[in-house]
Formats: sequence, structure tokens, C-alpha cells
Amino acid sequence: MIYQFKEYIPVVHESAFVHPQAAVTGNVIVGKDVYIGPGAALRGDWGQIIIKDGCNVQENCTIHMFPGVTVVLEEGAHIGHGAIIHGATIGKNCLIGMNAVVMDNVVLAEECIVGALSFIKAEEHFARRSLIVGNPAKKIKEVSDEMMQWKTEGTKLYQQLPMQMQQYFKVVEPLRSVPTSGPVQEVSYKTWKKTP
Repeated sequence: MIYQFKEYIPVVHESAFVHPQAAVTGNVIVGKDVYIGPGAALRGDWGQIIIKDGCNVQENCTIHMFPGVTVVLEEGAHIGHGAIIHGATIGKNCLIGMNAVVMDNVVLAEECIVGALSFIKAEEHFARRSLIVGNPAKKIKEVSDEMMQWKTEGTKLYQQLPMQMQQYFKVVEPLRSVPTSGPVQEVSYKTWKKTP
């Protein structure tokens, strides 16, 4: 759902998809081909949230800030299931792993990868292509070309999803038995461990 807060009404590009069970409130700008999943909360009440083109904010993510702060997700940022971004700037083509927490005034340069369940404390800055893990999170090495290719391919799937959701998403009643025939879903994407 999209909610006004004071004079602020969210701006959502027509090519984006915001799931009806997400909550986008107030001073929020959502760019082209952005996917916002169910349960995501983007709360632009105390500051601004800018989600640039090609980003995805997956299920149950929270984006918020302290008063007067702008949160920015640069182009192609990929925010995994359950992650929290609080008052941070996420660089172009970064990946934030599932259930990671990125705190206030953190700045990630482009093409960083943050591991699942990591906690990045406030005021941390990481250079381009940092692989960041742990609690508290630390850079453990550089992101390789192979890792970045894997990340970019995964993000492309999410960049295609808004159009697919607009075309095929609809509320239905459940079936009462399993169909004996139907479409078979092909799997072409590989997890990181399965990449050559």
C-alpha cells in the first residue's frame, strides 16, 4: 500500500512493482524497474528514501532513518529478504544479504557485497568491491569479477520481475487439490556455490 504522510506522497515509476502488502509511506521515490516485495516497509516520515532504477527491496525489509537523513539505494542495489537499512547509502550494484543490518551513516561504495546476517555499525565506510561479513561486519576481501557477475545476473532477474508481476500477478482463490498436469518451472539460476 502507498500512504501519504503530511504533505509527502510517494513517487513510484510506472514500470516499478510495489506489492500491495508492502508499506511505502511519505517521502519516498521509487525508480524504474524496481521491485518492492510483500512485507517491506519503506518509511519516509522523518527523512527521504530514494530507490534508484533497477533496485530490489525484498520481502520483510525495512528502510528508515533518523530525522533529516536521506537513505539512498543507487542503481541496481539488491536488498535481500529481511534486511534492514537505517539511514545508510548503498552504492551502485551492491548486494545486501538476507537479514543483514546496515546502520546510520554507513556508506557502501559500488559493487560491495554484504553477507547474510551481517551487522554494519553506524558511520562505517567501505570502498568499492568490499566483501563485508560478520557482527560487527568487517571487510574480509575484494569482490571478484566472478562474484560480481553472479550478483549482477541475480539482480537482472529482479529487474525483470516488476513487468512480469504487472502482467501475471492477481488475487485468486486457492485450489483444493494438486493439479495432475501443468506448467513445469525451469531453473536456470545457480546459487553461488554452484557457479563454475
